[in-house]
Amino acid sequence: MSGREYPEHPRVGVGGVVIEPGRVLLVRRGSEPMQGEWSLPGGLVELGEELTQALRREIREETGLRVAVGPMVEVLDRIHRDAHGKVRFHYLLVDFLCRIEGGKLEAASDAAAAQWVAPADLEQFRLRPETLRVIEKALEIAVSGG
Repeated sequence: MSGREYPEHPRVGVGGVVIEPGRVLLVRRGSEPMQGEWSLPGGLVELGEELTQALRREIREETGLRVAVGPMVEVLDRIHRDAHGKVRFHYLLVDFLCRIEGGKLEAASDAAAAQWVAPADLEQFRLRPETLRVIEKALEIAVSGG
């Protein structure tokens, strides 16, 4: 089985753009890759798990929240190379729009922090451009009723 670091093949991950009126959920990564950076909650799909099952599990583990998984927002590659150009991490990420069903927000698992953020304040969190693009697309889908 391929590990996360220096894998033999890409790993499949899921992410959730969890939206409530006027705010989006962000988590600060507690481990590599992206340790210390703010991003969307999510993680790896386990063997035998459907994408939506994995996403509900990961969000619950990282934030304590139960979510309903809505439409897919984006599929993208996240490839991290080391100083020698060798692939250190390679994920194929599938991001979905999500809404809260229950639970209480508190960072857990590999999330160092979890916080609701107004869309106008997202720039303060130094999100990666592709993460910001996914959030903007999800917000458009949410407004259109998708």
